[in-house]
Parts: sequence; C-alpha cells; structure tokens
Amino acid sequence: MPLYEYRCAECGPFDLFVPMSEVRPDAACPSCAGVSRRAVTAPRLGHGRTTAMRLLDSTARTASEPAVVSGSIPGRPRTPPRPVSTDPRHRMLPRR
Repeated sequence: MPLYEYRCAECGPFDLFVPMSEVRPDAACPSCAGVSRRAVTAPRLGHGRTTAMRLLDSTARTASEPAVVSGSIPGRPRTPPRPVSTDPRHRMLPRR
C-alpha cells in the first residue's frame, strides 16, 4: 500500500497508508479531525525491509559501487602457485 502525505492547516503534515484505488484529495487529520488536503508528492511505494526492495537496492548499488574481485577470473583455470622449498641449499642458488 502506498504512503501519501497530507497537510492539515492546523497541525501540519502527516502520512497515511491508503490503497491506490481509494486515495482521495481530502482526508481527516488524525489529531484534530479537520479536513486536510493531499500534498503533491509521488506515492511512496517501497517498503525497505522486504526481500524485493533489498534486491532492487543491491542491484542499483552495483552501478556505482561494484564488488571488488579478489580471486581469479571466473571460467579460467587457476594456475597453481610455485612450490616453495625449505632446503637451505636452495637459498644460495641464483634468483631470476
């Protein structure tokens, strides 16, 4: 259900959850029960705690904050590391 903003002349702004099929230009103020006009704003459709909203947010975030790859390129075989010798005589050999 979308969240709509209304403004009461006496009490100020307040929000109401109203189905899109039932939204009206006027609503009763919850504090003083006076007639309040709907403010010209976009309906707030998203609920930040749902799985769908988290998925949409993470997908949009990848455009500006891509994940850093720390391993090998996917699909390519990984080259094995060079074996390390612990023989002390190998330390005296010339290095490349």
